[in-house]
Amino acid sequence: MRRPRTSELFLAGIVLVASSLAVGAVPRQDPSATAPSKPKLAPRDLAPLLKPSREKGGVPGLVAAIVRGGELVALGADGVRKHGDPTPITVNDCMHLGSCTKAMTATLAARCVEAGKLRWDSKLSELFPGVDMLPAWRDVTLELLLTNRAGAPENLDAGGLWRRLWKREGTPTEQRRELLLGVVQREPAAPPGTKFLYSNAGFAIAGHALETFAEKPWEELVQAELFTPLGITTAGFGAPGTKGKVDEPLGHVGDHPIDVGPEGDNPPAIGPAGIVHMSIADWAKFVALHLDAECGRPRLLAKESFAKLHAVPANAERRYAMGWGVERREWAGGEVLTHSGSNTMWFCVTWIAPKKDLAVLVCCNAGGDDAAKCVDGAAWALIQDELARTK
Repeated sequence: MRRPRTSELFLAGIVLVASSLAVGAVPRQDPSATAPSKPKLAPRDLAPLLKPSREKGGVPGLVAAIVRGGELVALGADGVRKHGDPTPITVNDCMHLGSCTKAMTATLAARCVEAGKLRWDSKLSELFPGVDMLPAWRDVTLELLLTNRAGAPENLDAGGLWRRLWKREGTPTEQRRELLLGVVQREPAAPPGTKFLYSNAGFAIAGHALETFAEKPWEELVQAELFTPLGITTAGFGAPGTKGKVDEPLGHVGDHPIDVGPEGDNPPAIGPAGIVHMSIADWAKFVALHLDAECGRPRLLAKESFAKLHAVPANAERRYAMGWGVERREWAGGEVLTHSGSNTMWFCVTWIAPKKDLAVLVCCNAGGDDAAKCVDGAAWALIQDELARTK
């Protein structure tokens, strides 16, 4: 399979979308920061709503969830785990979240900031005091990295860095250190703080800063400080499943399934930007965390931290916060938080509408434009159906 360039990765990760929706020591755990309580009634089945979108889009499988008022109110799956194989996709299967990992890394950063380990204005010269970097990088802050305004490049091809990272040599942390060195020893792609550049590298460097200060790999840190407190039990990194088996969904390029292994996902070097997988219900727990905060029910973090995570920088030319696109939608009655993710073999999207106390999440085990349109159409169908129920 052709190895994708970084400029092709997470191609819709800023904000989607193509159809009706678009125009598009670590801190201690807060004992009250638990996952949303289970609904009194079982979530209603979304499969009948997903089936028409999946069949029209021609994708292997779709899974989806709806959160309303802090509860998982609807859940469903339709299709198969692998093209040409009859094994059905289920709501318990793990789905690759691509760039929707970015909001998780930003939320983890907020945990570290609240604990006093880092500041939003911590500079790269402070975060990596022993690293030889060009002067232009020294004053780049954690906040700039997490809002895609640090001048970090949109792809990592320069100097053969992306090719080296695909070799996956060393531990994930060591791979992220190689990424850091490969970026900061070249001039920024734009003067820091002046331009929005959607960059996996920026989030990877931010994640590397967090793991460096915590003295714990980013993978372990996000598990301990985010997933465990939220009751997320299915999270992992890279493509889910076992090589040679159909025990989880496989990603697809067109009709071609991609088996678990080096070609099944991007290297751990950009892990903090987009390699998390989990079940749709577990992802809903994370999304509900941010919905609840916008609805005046903050958990895990102080309301001021959520405000920072969801704020678009002043005078920004793109309405992008820390791992969230911030847009206005008529159907939502105001602003929404949204993000999509794709490693070119999977596609997912979530929409958070605080005025409606509503969040919708849809995942597909295929990538590309057709998958994006399919997921978009499914999300819009779910939104319309859910809003109609409350008229």
